[in-house]
Amino acid sequence: MRAALTWRDKAEQCIYDLAFKPDGTQLIIAAGNRLLVYDTSDGTLIQPLKGHKDTVYCVAYAKDGKRFASGSADKSVIIWTSKLEGILKYTHNDSIQCVSYNPLTHQLASCSSSDFGLWSPEQKSVSKHKTSSKITCCSWTNDGQYLALGMFNGIVSIRNKNGEEKVKIERTGGASSPIWSICWNPSRDERNDILAVADWGQKLSFYQLSGKQDGVRLGTIGEQSSWVWTCKVKPDSNYVAVGCQDGTISFYQLIFSTVHGLYKDRYAYRDSMTDVIVQHLITEQKVRIKGRELVKKIAIYKNRLAIQMPEKILIYELYSDDSSDMYYRVKEKIVKKFECNLLVVCSDHIILCQEKRLQCLSFSGIKEREWLMESLIRYIKVIGGPPGREGLLVGLKNGQILKIFVDNVFAIVLLKQSTAVRCLDMSASRNKLAVVDENDTCLVYDIHTKELLFQEPNANSVAWNTQCEDMLCFSGGGYLNIKASNFPVHQQKLQGFVVGYNGSKIFCLHVFSMSAVEVPQSAPMYQYLERKMFKEAYQIACLGVTDTDWKELAMEALEGMEFETAKKAFTRVRDLRYLELISSIEERKKHGENNNELFLADVYAYQGKFHEAAKLYKKSGHENLALDMYSDLRMFDYAKDFLGSGDPKDTKMLIKKQADWAKNINEPKAAVEMYLSAGEHMKAIEISGDHGWVDMLIEIARKLDKAEREPLSKCAFYFKKLDNPGYAAETYMKVGDLKALVHLHVETHRWEEAFALSEKHPEFKDDVYVPYAQWLAENDRFEEAQKAFHKAGRQSEAVRVLEQLTHNAVVESRFNDAAYYYWMLSMQCLDIAQENEQQKTEMLQKFHHFQHLAEVYHVYHSIQRYTEEPFSFHLPETLFNISRFLLHSLTKETPLGISKVNTLFALAKQSKALGAYKLARHAYDKLQGLQIPARFQKSIELGSLTIRSKPFHDSEELVPLCYRCSTNNPLLNNLGNVCINCRQPFVFSASSYEVLHLVEFYLEDGITDEEAVALIDLEAPRLNKRENKWQEMMSDHAQSLRLDDNTDIIEDDDPFTAKLSFEQGGSEFVPVIVNRAVLQSMSRRDVLIKRWPKPLRWQYYRSLLPDASITMCPSCFQMFHTEDYELLVLQHNCCPFCRRRIDESNQ
Repeated sequence: MRAALTWRDKAEQCIYDLAFKPDGTQLIIAAGNRLLVYDTSDGTLIQPLKGHKDTVYCVAYAKDGKRFASGSADKSVIIWTSKLEGILKYTHNDSIQCVSYNPLTHQLASCSSSDFGLWSPEQKSVSKHKTSSKITCCSWTNDGQYLALGMFNGIVSIRNKNGEEKVKIERTGGASSPIWSICWNPSRDERNDILAVADWGQKLSFYQLSGKQDGVRLGTIGEQSSWVWTCKVKPDSNYVAVGCQDGTISFYQLIFSTVHGLYKDRYAYRDSMTDVIVQHLITEQKVRIKGRELVKKIAIYKNRLAIQMPEKILIYELYSDDSSDMYYRVKEKIVKKFECNLLVVCSDHIILCQEKRLQCLSFSGIKEREWLMESLIRYIKVIGGPPGREGLLVGLKNGQILKIFVDNVFAIVLLKQSTAVRCLDMSASRNKLAVVDENDTCLVYDIHTKELLFQEPNANSVAWNTQCEDMLCFSGGGYLNIKASNFPVHQQKLQGFVVGYNGSKIFCLHVFSMSAVEVPQSAPMYQYLERKMFKEAYQIACLGVTDTDWKELAMEALEGMEFETAKKAFTRVRDLRYLELISSIEERKKHGENNNELFLADVYAYQGKFHEAAKLYKKSGHENLALDMYSDLRMFDYAKDFLGSGDPKDTKMLIKKQADWAKNINEPKAAVEMYLSAGEHMKAIEISGDHGWVDMLIEIARKLDKAEREPLSKCAFYFKKLDNPGYAAETYMKVGDLKALVHLHVETHRWEEAFALSEKHPEFKDDVYVPYAQWLAENDRFEEAQKAFHKAGRQSEAVRVLEQLTHNAVVESRFNDAAYYYWMLSMQCLDIAQENEQQKTEMLQKFHHFQHLAEVYHVYHSIQRYTEEPFSFHLPETLFNISRFLLHSLTKETPLGISKVNTLFALAKQSKALGAYKLARHAYDKLQGLQIPARFQKSIELGSLTIRSKPFHDSEELVPLCYRCSTNNPLLNNLGNVCINCRQPFVFSASSYEVLHLVEFYLEDGITDEEAVALIDLEAPRLNKRENKWQEMMSDHAQSLRLDDNTDIIEDDDPFTAKLSFEQGGSEFVPVIVNRAVLQSMSRRDVLIKRWPKPLRWQYYRSLLPDASITMCPSCFQMFHTEDYELLVLQHNCCPFCRRRIDESNQ
């Protein structure tokens, strides 16, 4: 370290204090009662500042650079702006001794002889604190938390930001040694705050919270002729300003020489003046060796490290032989003061260089050998060798270059040049020597012949590559130059000095930092490749090149037929494709093939140089290979040049390949045309279909012959997919595929066409109606679906749909729908019985059961509405009849969903309302034995009580009459809906459920339904015996009429009434059976016929009150009073039971 005076000035008064502006551009000096502002770059006085009336003792600048403060013997502190304007003034009771700004909060501490004050721009007043002694100096910590005050009585007081004392340092003999200067360590890197204290007793002490510690004297900055009052460091630089008693201001630059050493990939350098850091340039590991003295020189070699300090030399060694080990321990100490320009360490010696003299010392400090040179030694370097016999390369100012062995007293002159040596290096094999001279020229010599091989300008340092004999690099003029063999230099930008070159890493020293620069060896590799020196190029590439360079090397070697190098290079880039090619060529060579042109053609083809490959194929007589290559590459225009004799098979193959290619490169239209010309219809159709080209498909389909079923079917498939069913149908018709046509109509839901087709071809009936029924079912049109299943002959599906519908209707309490579905089910069963003889009996049983359930649910619908809804839609008499009918129908079992409670409740209420009190009481009694819902509970309990106040009999008006035997039947009949006397089943109106005046009669055996209808339709006239008293007498010989008043009237009235006679007391039902005569006597309008389809018999009913009109639904054969039926039909537009619309035919 040395100090250089930059500028000096002299003021008229004593310089008590000075302060730098934080950016370092200005220096504020306290001189007399003025402040002087200097420009630090050249020492010119910018402006004197007047404001104080007495001597200015102290000055301080705020860290933010916005303001500075000065304190004076006039007891005042003035705050100045950076524009050199005074903005504020405040006073103390005594003269101001020192001022200091907090580095973070910019709070100002001003200290006088008796107190100190704290001021900040936010506060209006200055907070002052008394002290026991005069304050001579003060300093804030880096974090602005604490303020150290140095006292005249030798005590250091450490205060917080509020002025409260936290620590008090009492020094021995402090009273006789006032504290003169105090400062905290300015380094932000240190974890602990270290306080430096200088006292009047010429002692400098360092304190930290853990206790006192020693400092290390590094050197003298400058000698002054007068007493130094103040010195300050320019921020972030190596400049120091000094102020003296006689008014002298000196501005010094501190020059720190680079103290360092390098050996291969280990670099040692000085840090913090006393420490040494060893850096591994490859792994970037660092280790710090702490010292307590100034480090003057450093030398490193293999596992040795030598550090020179002012009074000794320390020699360190590595703990182990591991190349990555970074732990050093002290091996030897040479406690002796040495003066030397250069220091070198070997395995067992240290070499000191003193101008012309070289001294070799053992590690114990004994001088073993000495060499005296003719001229000043400019450069020295260890070039290796056995331990204790290492060789040194020495360069002198007179241009001599010598080799010295540590164990040999004689120096060997390698060569002499005319210019002074600045830098030296020897190649790895020690055959070549590179020298940089004082003219910045790099000269390379052959050591054996002393011949100058070449020279390059603009060099300041040089280094040979330790891994490659022919490569060196040199730096200079901001560029790095790499030279291989005798090839031209390759340049790239680089700041600093080259100090080492190992493989692809160049070690560069720039100012104080050493870095390893990764340099691709591409340029020299290409230089070798240009000369077809493949093996040398490969050696260069191994030092470090990019993947692209490896590929280039591999390709060049392959083209140069240097297969060994090419194989290594392709292995490096993991290119299996080319490795396979090389392997195949080597195999072909083994089998005697030696046509290099053919091998090269394959290489060119692999590289994508197709035209060159084709030329070589043609040249070597393998035109077919060129044709295959161009065909595979889809370069068909070139392929045509190699078609040779024009074989049509080859031409077709080429067109097909061309079409495949057009398809792959998204030119489908061209591909379609090519496929068609090559006769590949299927592929053309597929492409057209995938792209939705209907027009193209139509054209293809119409051109194709109908015998080509597969392409036509594919066309139809795409028509269908592209929503063009018309064209699909046309195509299917062309092929004659009716089944596919039916499926098409079904898939597109064109049901009308499908039905028309199934009419012409009944074998497709299933294919149409089943999907139609499924489609209807999916669209919630279940009833239509059921009919469609039925129509398709899928009776089981039809029944299953209906059963599910019925079940759903019952569960959802839609009893009207349930009745309708049960009726439909019964009719389905009848159809099955008609068609299937085996299931006839079972189906007829089901028919009667479902008919019964249909009636029951139809009736219960009214009961349910009455109990669930607030308003009744029926007359009380109707509800009364309905509930009685339902109770009589439920003698055996109660179907799902039907509530006896609801039925009895409705019956009880209506019976009570109509005067059938006995029946009402019976209904209420029955209800007591059932589980009653909470909503009916009160009503039933009240009804049960109130009914007991009524007479215990039923109104005679309500009693039903049997129209066969004229017997009055009880309102509650144990036998059900039949007469208790004659057992004749009652026929009820399907709306009001009154007993209709109909009596069912049966035909005598031998009379068919058709004959019976014909006889009834005759309507033969009958004689009235009461009006004509004449009796016709017939004998064998004569015919006579006799008037006889007493003659018994045998057939006084309608012959049918005679059939109604019934013997009382019989428990068996005796049906009314009529013969032909009776049938003939009946009037057509009095007879109602239920014309059931086979296998059921028709049912015949005779109206006993012809004037009271009855209507029968022709579909479900339910009977109604005509007025009721017409009203219901007007309301619903259909039969209330079977929902047959009035506009439907009777069939």
